[in-house]
Amino acid sequence: MSEAGANGSSEAPAAELAQLALEETAPKVSFSDQFKAFSKFGDTKSDGKLITLSQSDKWMKQAKVFDKQITTTDTGIHFKKFKAMKITLADYNKFLEDLAKTKKVELAQIKQKMAGCGAPGVQQVSAGKAAAAVDRLTDPSKYTGSHKERFDATGKGKGIAGRRNLVDDSGYVSGYQHKDTYDGAH
Repeated sequence: MSEAGANGSSEAPAAELAQLALEETAPKVSFSDQFKAFSKFGDTKSDGKLITLSQSDKWMKQAKVFDKQITTTDTGIHFKKFKAMKITLADYNKFLEDLAKTKKVELAQIKQKMAGCGAPGVQQVSAGKAAAAVDRLTDPSKYTGSHKERFDATGKGKGIAGRRNLVDDSGYVSGYQHKDTYDGAH
């Protein structure tokens, strides 16, 4: 009897802890609210009651539902079973149930990811790969030939003086190295 009492008392706090853990990880926005937001995403005429396959795929991509197990091909196959371009929330729940059952994934896990993914839109903006290329192409220390004459030693452009061949009216031919060394006394 003491074991039963011990088991009963140990299960109750475990159940309470599990409930608290669920409350902490529960999304702040409901699944139906997210459905409405993503059904309006990219469609100015939408009222939020119907969602397209494209909008669904954007939602799943943002929620990171897609992996090696679930792909856009799978969602396309299961979505086309409804023979409609747009489906309601009730049909969308059936679509997710069918997808989860076929792919052997927890439906609750998919819905939790989709409810907690945030507002529709671009979530991460990266600097891009072009930044390294631009840095390399605008580094004057790498220029050769006449192009390197357009910049001073610090890498700052010389402006018009760096772009034009200015005429030297000194009387010497170009390439003469002993300029201004002639002694006029002879």
